[in-house]
Amino acid sequence: MISQIVDKATDPQFLLALLAAVAAAATVLTVAIPLTEGNSLQKRMKNVATEREKIRARERERLNRQNDKVSLRQEPKAYMRRIVEQFKLGDWLGTETAKTQLTMAGYRGQQAEIAFLFFRLAVPVGLFLFTLFYVFVINGFGQSVTVRIAMAIGGAYLGIKAPEIFLSNQISKRQASMRLAFPDALDLLLICVESGMSIEQAFRKVSTEIGSQSVPLAEEFALCTAELSYLADRKIAYENLAMRTGLESVKSVSTALIQAERYGTPLGTALRTLAQESRDQRMNAAEKKAAALPPKLTVPMILFFLPVLFVIIMTPALIQVFKWQ
Repeated sequence: MISQIVDKATDPQFLLALLAAVAAAATVLTVAIPLTEGNSLQKRMKNVATEREKIRARERERLNRQNDKVSLRQEPKAYMRRIVEQFKLGDWLGTETAKTQLTMAGYRGQQAEIAFLFFRLAVPVGLFLFTLFYVFVINGFGQSVTVRIAMAIGGAYLGIKAPEIFLSNQISKRQASMRLAFPDALDLLLICVESGMSIEQAFRKVSTEIGSQSVPLAEEFALCTAELSYLADRKIAYENLAMRTGLESVKSVSTALIQAERYGTPLGTALRTLAQESRDQRMNAAEKKAAALPPKLTVPMILFFLPVLFVIIMTPALIQVFKWQ
């Protein structure tokens, strides 16, 4: 039985068929998952509404000078918490940078932190053991023991970097979505402010309107609305919004809002200028991508288009030549 498994694992045709099956399954999932997704905006806004109530409870307890802590997130799973506390992963794997990245990726609270620390330990160990088993039991690729151990260590290193790469990808996706929709959101915010709405009502209105373009931005605006309502210092709410998004345009808006709160400067003028700058930045980014398109198409054209074109042009002539010979 084991020999058959080893033979199958080392058979190139079987591996090729397996990769083809995985690619076909991934294609089917890619097409089917968007069709089965629900309304993510409603789920996010419901979570934010629940979070607003928890922020209210926390602030009420703080005002009543109670020392009981109110958690804003669900409790982490018991086995993850047990492992993290037993090995004290927070001391040698947890950093402030990782916490900030979790927040920017949309994972907030103790549950996300515990899960991240757990996977930073579990993924390297799992990949190390899997690589060790594969190179020593299934297929050693004709390498020496030292090289095999080095391959296992490389697998562990890949496992260490995997959670960080995942967070970076999530941050990039969220920022791309928010960056694309932020100029429109800023225009809506300007319209709401100039129509006489307070900044809290403006953020709440924009969060409901901009959700069709960017769910993460709607979530961040709704969370900022909750913090503006219940935090003692409104400056903290603006700074948290800039920190959670990580976008320079949002940081500029947060700075303008903080200055307006501190010095009483007119908010409409600053928002109008920032909205124009955001639109210009979005247009410049689109023009930059368009300008970079011809160099990127050069290699595909040489490899794929030109050979086919030459075949189409030369084949009739070659047929005629061979016919007359």
